[in-house]
Order: sequence, then C-alpha cells, then structure tokens
Amino acid sequence: MTAMWLGLGSGARAQEVNLMQGVTPRPGDERMTGPNQFKKNGPWKIGMSHFGVNANTWTVQMAHDAEAAAKLNKTIGQFILLDSNLSQAKQVADIEDLIAQKVDAIIVTPVTPTSADAGIEKAVAAGIPVIVHTGLTETDKYTVDIQGGGVHFGKVMGDFLVKQLGGKGNIWVLRGFPAHPEDINRYKGLLEAIKGTDVKIIAEDAGKWQYDVGKQVCEAFYLNDPKVDGIWSSGADMTRACVDVFQQYGAKIPPITGEGNNGFFARWIELGFPSISPEYGPEQGAAGVRAAIALLEGKQLHKRYSYDPEGWDIEKAKKNYRKDLSANVWFPTSLTEQDLQKYYGKR
Repeated sequence: MTAMWLGLGSGARAQEVNLMQGVTPRPGDERMTGPNQFKKNGPWKIGMSHFGVNANTWTVQMAHDAEAAAKLNKTIGQFILLDSNLSQAKQVADIEDLIAQKVDAIIVTPVTPTSADAGIEKAVAAGIPVIVHTGLTETDKYTVDIQGGGVHFGKVMGDFLVKQLGGKGNIWVLRGFPAHPEDINRYKGLLEAIKGTDVKIIAEDAGKWQYDVGKQVCEAFYLNDPKVDGIWSSGADMTRACVDVFQQYGAKIPPITGEGNNGFFARWIELGFPSISPEYGPEQGAAGVRAAIALLEGKQLHKRYSYDPEGWDIEKAKKNYRKDLSANVWFPTSLTEQDLQKYYGKR
C-alpha cells in the first residue's frame, strides 16, 4: 500500500482523536494519513513489539496499559504482545513474526534507534500500519509516531537543578539503560539545561532505571565523596534508591529529580526534599493501541505527535498519591480501579 499524506485541510478531523491527555500533533509537521487509508472490518489482530516488559516497574505497567486498552475494544479479536527483553536481535525476529502472522497493525517500542527500522519498513511496505512510541527510530517510514520528548523530560529536570543551585554546583547523574533512545535523549536534555552554567557533572553511571542498581550506583558515589549539591536521576526508582542511601547515612537529601511514581511520591511527601516530577506516563502503551484502533476504523491521524507536559510539583504529587497502592504504580495511567487493585493493591 502506498503511503498517502494529506495537508492542512483535514487537520480538525485528525485532532478529534484523543490518544492521551498531553499528546498533541507535532508543530510544523502537517502530514496525515488518508481518509479510510487503513480501514478494515474486524475482528482485528493487533501486534506489539515491546522493548522489554520486565526491564523495570514502568515497563511492566506500560504493557498492562496497552493490554487493558486492547481489551476495551470489542473489535480487537487478538492482541499479541511480544517481549524483546532488551535484545535487538529478538526485536528484529518479533517484528518479522508479527508480519508473518498478518496482523492488521503493529505497535513498536524500539530497543535502540535502529533495532526496529528494517521491520517497520517491511511492515509498512506490506500495507500494515506501524505506530511507534517510547523510543526513537532512524527510519521515518512508520505510519504514526507518538513521542514523549526525552530531551524535554531531561531538560525539565536539568532546569530545576540549575534553578535550585543558582547556576553553579556539582551534581551526580544516574542514567537509564545504555543505548536506549530515551536514555540518550534525557541526557541530551540535561546537557542543554546546564550548558553555559557553572553546574558540573562530577559522577555519572547507569542505574538502568532500577531501584537495586540505582542504589548500588548512588551508594558508590556517596562512599567515594558524599559532597554533592544536586542529583539528576533519569528515573524515579533510582531516585527512591538515592533518597534511601542518604537516609541510611543520616545525611541531608540534596535537590534531586523524580518522576510520576507512587513510591517516589510517598518519600517526597514524607520528607519534603526539593524535587520535581517530569511526566512520562505508562498510558503511552494505551495511546499506541488507541492509534492503531483509530487507523483501522478509518480515521485520520497525524504522522507525528508530541508528549511534552510540564513537570509536577509536590502539590500535584499529593493529589495523585495512592497510599492504598504499592510503590510500583506510575502516573498518569488509564488502568481502571479494578486493574489498579488487581496489579498494585496492597494485600
């Protein structure tokens, strides 16, 4: 199927599709899918290539959000979620598998900026629409791209630290998974924020967006030299770990960046240390499914969407915190109350 893109004339119709609160058409890119370009009668078979379901608690919930959104639509006869387990080779094979199964749409969250490119191009050439989110690609042959701006996310945190430190001081940096597009871009955002200031990175390592690894990294930093003015943490599980390290040694917690995580909110609210929570909701999993549904219903979508919300302050954290749920819940989410209790309710 030849890709067809329309201009401004149909913009209003495309914007009527609500993929997720905060997700908006990317400014300056007016390309759109054609009317009824991918319309199909059901039941539909939708496939998803997830970069790593069990990479951390966020990736688990993103998968839950995607599966829940698929269950809500009765026209989806089958939702196939394949786990790349952080392997580029596995992602290549998974996308090939979904194409061979003749799915009606494919959702991809790339392991690296190139791991899904060949599969995306092959799927689109076969007439299968491809929705990309939670990770970048080097190809632009996808049908729809929904990107939470990693650069924006990292810059929100970096700007917060620059302001807190008055433009000068030493910081530790805890990054996510090496080579993952989101980690690369969050770090770019930090570098943008501190450029031209006297804020300096004095220690940096990959905490892999995990509590246990993050705690090892933060403790190593602390034992090497506990003097630090601020901490840029690329994910809330690592932030919680650093907070616990400072508590363990009876030290004052410096300004540290957080994220929309229930466990982090609990510590932030309890201890009141300076922080900010950039938004990167696991509901993006549901947004990808909603985009696939919209295309198969014949609706028009923009080729590229942005997700660049403002950071949350402690007051917003207090409004969203759920003491009846575990530390592993992330916000915003579209999971029903039943699902939240099923997966995260305290027993």
